[in-house]
Amino acid sequence: MTDDTDQVLSEEQKLIIAHKKERKELQAKIQVLKKTICKGDKKKKRDITEEILKLESDLDRKQDEEIACLKLSKMSTEKSEVEIDNLLARENSDYVHMKNSREECKSSGRVSKAQKRREKKEIAEKERNQRIIEQEVINIHGKRNVEIEAIRNILVKRNLMIHEIPSDGHCLYNAIAHQLNGIENSTLNCNDLREKTATHLRANADNFLPFITNPDSDELLSIEQYEKYCDDVAQTNAWGGAIELQVLSHVLKCPIEVIQASGVTYIVGNEHAPTRKLILTYHRHMYQLGAHYNSVTKYVKQPEDS
Repeated sequence: MTDDTDQVLSEEQKLIIAHKKERKELQAKIQVLKKTICKGDKKKKRDITEEILKLESDLDRKQDEEIACLKLSKMSTEKSEVEIDNLLARENSDYVHMKNSREECKSSGRVSKAQKRREKKEIAEKERNQRIIEQEVINIHGKRNVEIEAIRNILVKRNLMIHEIPSDGHCLYNAIAHQLNGIENSTLNCNDLREKTATHLRANADNFLPFITNPDSDELLSIEQYEKYCDDVAQTNAWGGAIELQVLSHVLKCPIEVIQASGVTYIVGNEHAPTRKLILTYHRHMYQLGAHYNSVTKYVKQPEDS
């Protein structure tokens, strides 16, 4: 092992220790906050709960960024660099072909309007492809690629691979539907799961109201807003998150394991039979619109893995 590798590993160990310390300090702070809640003071309880959720979310985001940056320094880019070299070679070949074609026309003493249009189109296409290549170079080290590679490495050790779900707001429900179909040939679809989730939320408003805030104001929802929230869950493509994940685990009586690039893999609904466990992957950086859920399937060797 090289000195550089030793240094990177050392930095990773330091980061793990620092993160554990931060988690411990946050838990201590949370305990202090909880002790400030007077029995029966529902408003204080809601305020403290909201503050705790924000503290945990902020720490998750900070630590994810630090882990992503560290992994970035360790990534092997040999394969990607070869692919980019191949793309550049093809671009240069196309350019030489275009130039030769133009010289042939010049030597004949005439360049037709059609030829000029073709040349203009070829130049525009070449410039577009060059921009794509430049973006690919940026993407190699981007958060999205770092995250996907980390999740793939976790999955392959379990003989699993990502099954991609469209990013249309329904990703959580469609990922769950895919998993259910895999373990018991379930016919439940996205709409069925949304309706079940909304029904449970409506029937248990007291349990969920203290944990759902208005994204525009960060204030807890009113009764009317909560009812609309439930309607949106049932009838629109509103994105599903941690609350909906808990509800689905409960109504389906399935433990749901969530695998992510950084942090510990966690399971919602541990009390349910492990034989019915559903497995999802959680991506923070896959799409610019926000977080995303994918499903998983049995690993199949890809041509590029050969």
